[in-house]
Amino acid sequence: MTDKLYLYPVWIRLWHVFNALLFLSLIITGLSMQYSTPENPLIRFDLAVSVHNASGILLTANYLFFIIGNLVTTNGRYYKTSFRGIFDRLMIQFRYYASGIFKGAKTPFPITKDRKFNPLQLFTYLGVMYILFPLLVITGWALLYPEILFKSLLGMSPLRINDFIHIVAGFSASIFMFIHVYFCTIGSTFVSSFKSMIDGYHETH
Repeated sequence: MTDKLYLYPVWIRLWHVFNALLFLSLIITGLSMQYSTPENPLIRFDLAVSVHNASGILLTANYLFFIIGNLVTTNGRYYKTSFRGIFDRLMIQFRYYASGIFKGAKTPFPITKDRKFNPLQLFTYLGVMYILFPLLVITGWALLYPEILFKSLLGMSPLRINDFIHIVAGFSASIFMFIHVYFCTIGSTFVSSFKSMIDGYHETH
């Protein structure tokens, strides 16, 4: 028997779709700027820069929409957690992903109306949405307006340091995105998690 929980209101779904599209644009244009050559550009450099900057600005607005949405709706409660016993909860979930799921074991932390994320998801999403994403946004704006950086920092160029942090954050977020898509395929059915971004309902057995 399949039960449905309405966990993804319209604003979350819209944010999620725009976030995915904008981030894909940033990945493609970022890789083009990083690895293309003048002789063989993936995307013409000036066009890649323009699209990357525009996507970054729109992603910033979309991220602020997410933060405000979590503050003014009940969705923010899903990101609250108790750090007491968190290591044990993370290990239980990790063991489930590492072996239990392949043996048909029941999920140790089933999704409910009051708990949208398992401990490993919650820990990851907190790190991505409240640490990695702000770092990506801040360093991106610093690259857009490099004059706001100090002229020197411990004898090193702040621009190079900022550029390095932005690239590392970008690659880290890209890796997360691909892992996120993979985990979306291990819901109650192969497409159920993707379907939830259309109708807002999470399917459980």
